[in-house]
Amino acid sequence: MRIFVALDIDDAIRTRIARFLDGVREFAPDARWVRPESLHVTLKFIGEKSEDDVERVKQALGMIAADGFEINFRGYGFFPGLRASRVFWIGSEGGGRMASLAATVDETLAQLNIPKETHAFNAHLTLARGGGGSGSPRWRKGDGPNRSFQRLQEKLAALPAPEFGRMTAREFFLYRSQLSPGGSKYTKLAGFALH
Repeated sequence: MRIFVALDIDDAIRTRIARFLDGVREFAPDARWVRPESLHVTLKFIGEKSEDDVERVKQALGMIAADGFEINFRGYGFFPGLRASRVFWIGSEGGGRMASLAATVDETLAQLNIPKETHAFNAHLTLARGGGGSGSPRWRKGDGPNRSFQRLQEKLAALPAPEFGRMTAREFFLYRSQLSPGGSKYTKLAGFALH
């Protein structure tokens, strides 16, 4: 089963982002757009695991003690950069607490022989992946100019940075990801309270 750890977002923020997507989707028609109900902030992608491993992951995540925190959703960007954009995202600012939670999740799961992250945590909500290619947010050998998001970048540059609102993160979740031609389907397997 393909799994990851993430924060869910409040419905009010999800609604504001859905309206924003309705207004910008036409400027990148070849992109693969995320459905608003699938939006989440990934803390740790784990990958394929057996049912027994998933149970061990749940137990380990249940031992994490961390405080809740405020998250502000605003602005946007492109991974890995403007010239070779493959991913369009919204920024998520959670101060040091969100990065600390991601680091704690990473450390905890490393004890189960799940490889630690090699890149710094970068909190965001993925909105779309460029047409073709892997959709990877990191630079890959052979990356070159990608025009999937060029028109969208031009339109957004003329607008003020969008604000989507604040929320308090009170729990995080273990999700299952099921790939399909219509896009990934995410199912919450377990929730873990933030105090």
